[in-house]
Amino acid sequence: MTAADDGFVPLFDGSTLKGWHAAPRVYGSLYPGGPHVHEVFAERGIEPPYEPEKHPAVWTVEDGAIVGRQDEPGSGYGGYLVSDRAFGDFELSLEAKPDWPADTGIMIRRRPDTWEGFQVLLDHRESGGIGGFFGNGLASFSAVPFAVRSRRDANGDVVGLQADDPATSTEPVTPDKIGRLGHAADVEDFLSVWRWGDWNELRIRAVGALPVITTWVNGLKIAELDTATLESPHYDPEAVLATLGSSGHIAFEVHDNDAVFGEARWGHGAACRWRNIRIKELG
Repeated sequence: MTAADDGFVPLFDGSTLKGWHAAPRVYGSLYPGGPHVHEVFAERGIEPPYEPEKHPAVWTVEDGAIVGRQDEPGSGYGGYLVSDRAFGDFELSLEAKPDWPADTGIMIRRRPDTWEGFQVLLDHRESGGIGGFFGNGLASFSAVPFAVRSRRDANGDVVGLQADDPATSTEPVTPDKIGRLGHAADVEDFLSVWRWGDWNELRIRAVGALPVITTWVNGLKIAELDTATLESPHYDPEAVLATLGSSGHIAFEVHDNDAVFGEARWGHGAACRWRNIRIKELG
């Protein structure tokens, strides 16, 4: 790969999945040393996915973009597309075009063969967060500046996004979720730059062994999180660093459906598309 003048190199050649591999959405511990997610499911009466390792989502290249779908459409199974290489400090730039609803995201510092890692959210669904953070296998912390919901026309068709309504939200944004961030964009500023039904540029910067992670959407700074000082129930920075190390893989997500959201999380036949994926390693 050849670096451009700005120091970025492509992670996707535009025609093949060379440099990437599929992985199923298989759960692990809720947090380092904690109970398995399936134990939590059992306590709540939730049936876990059956043999998810056999359904790692479907990843294709179409019209110069990576496309992720459930295996098979409407099956409810999710998965990841994981970079073969691991990265430490970096800045990542890409464009995404998710259908509605499509619950997806970009994982960073992900383990090669388990589900732990930091996730930058692209929850393009009701009460979804975009540009905030979630801790997969890291105590499920949520650090988000805002949430969105659909905006519909007179026929009930979704025609755009608007701010989520805390009174009816399935995942209300609490002061704690916002308070974990060093920077939190205003939802109206986000809505002014988001391009409905079109490509949106996301930029992610991660610096440090326990990284400070910063996100931008179409040039607007959305959120910043210091994972070394983050305070959330069961989140232990030392245990997280011991689990993840100071480098890890990048992964795109196709979320599974569940008993709470069902197809409101990933619509039947929905897809997310990724293109112009470039990275600049720092230090």
